[in-house]
Amino acid sequence: MIMDENKDKTAAKEAKAAAKAAAKAKQARIKQNKPKRDPNSPNIFKRIWAVIMRFIKDFRGTIKKVNWPDRKTVIKNFGVVLAVVLVIGAAIWIVDYALSSSIGGVMNAVGSIKENRPTTTANYDDYDYDDDLYYDSGESETEAAEGVTENADEGVTEAPEE
Repeated sequence: MIMDENKDKTAAKEAKAAAKAAAKAKQARIKQNKPKRDPNSPNIFKRIWAVIMRFIKDFRGTIKKVNWPDRKTVIKNFGVVLAVVLVIGAAIWIVDYALSSSIGGVMNAVGSIKENRPTTTANYDDYDYDDDLYYDSGESETEAAEGVTENADEGVTEAPEE
């Protein structure tokens, strides 16, 4: 049994070594097949500049081949585009105005329905807050000490009679 375990260990080591050797051989093949850079070729910046200049040259040649319209055609096309933009803009404005007016009408109708509906809470808009400011007990402590009285019904302050 001990010999079988040793044989298994050595077989595993040999398989591992063979796999490493195969990987190294594969890397060597890849390295050999890799194309080598020409030592006389220019550096990366010169190559990029050459590509940019080639693009500009091709672009200028293509622009020269374009059939440009004359002045009359450009003005005519501009007029057509301007008219279409104005017509579509007016149509959008009309639709927007109609929709906002209809929504405003609906909101007014809903508001009038809410106003006519009876509520269980107090209507604070009709409440006069000024009535309760100084008329709680009829006269304040300082007024009682001075002898000044207020007529709570009329809201008139009277001086003591002498």
